[in-house]
Order: sequence, then structure tokens, then C-alpha cells
Amino acid sequence: MIKKSIFAVALSSLLFINCNTNTDFLITKDQVGKLQRSNTIDELETVFATDSIVKDSVQTRIGSRTTKIDVFEKGGKQLLTLTPNTDSIPKVGIIRIYDPRFVTQEGVGLNSTFKDIKEKHTIKKISTALNNVVIFLKDSDAYFTIAKTELPSSLQYGNNTTIEAVQIPDAAKIKYFMVGWE
Repeated sequence: MIKKSIFAVALSSLLFINCNTNTDFLITKDQVGKLQRSNTIDELETVFATDSIVKDSVQTRIGSRTTKIDVFEKGGKQLLTLTPNTDSIPKVGIIRIYDPRFVTQEGVGLNSTFKDIKEKHTIKKISTALNNVVIFLKDSDAYFTIAKTELPSSLQYGNNTTIEAVQIPDAAKIKYFMVGWE
């Protein structure tokens, strides 16, 4: 009887630990880690109170304007780059993810492959650029960039080539992971 009780307590503790996800690195429709879509640029110091924030500003005739904000862990590792929108009350418009711990609710992040993207998300559109392919998701504001060097050689040159999901190798690695809230 005692062995069964000990086993039940150990099992419930293990289940609690596994179900307790760390939302500091979770990406949802309105959240990227600690950052909420509703947060203003002025609130970033509070949101990232345990991290370091570096603002890059541009001086204009009207005044100074922040063009990008880098967020680093206290140890120096870069987590994110935030680009403010141009609204009257500036909020975050575009987020570039640098840390592979950030993942979508489906578990896709920088360490994922194209196979993970297509198995766990619905692809809305694939855009071709000079050196990259950008994959936009139907169910999320997140999007992924894959370098054309990950594609078959016949698709690597020229930016007018339309690329379909079936042409991208499953093992293609993610180059950039971004979220667009604009």
C-alpha cells in the first residue's frame, strides 16, 4: 500500500513538472515570451526588467525615434530584436527571434526544419527573395526564412522563381524566425 502511494505521488509530481510550461519563451498569437502585443515601447523596461535592453535611435528634425531595440539576457546572449511601429502610441511591430528556446505553441523554433513547419502549421504563402524563401503561416503571425542555399540548385538562382512547399527539402534549416504584429 505504501509503495502504491509513493508511486502515485511521484507520478503526479512528474506530470505537474511536465505540464508546467515555461511561457517566458512561448510564442502565441498575442505573445512572444514575456512580451504582449498590447505592450507599448515605453513598457519594455518593465516587461524585460531582468534582461538588458539596448535602443538604437535615429535623430530627425522632429526629434529622436527608436528604430530598433535589442533584448539580451543578463549573461549577454541576444534574445530578440524589436522594431517599433510608427503609430502615435508606438508598440512593437516586428520581432526577430535569436534564441532557439522561443517556440510556437506547436513547438516550432529556430532549431526546427521545414518538415516541422509544414507538419505543425498550415502554410499560407511562400515568397521568394533574392537569397531567401519566406514562409508565412495561416494560423500565426510568425514567419520563417530559409536560405536558398538549402534548396535544390535549380531553385537557388533568380528571384522570380515561384517556389512551392513540395520543392523545399524537409531537412531545410530555418535561417530567421520573425513575428509581425503590424
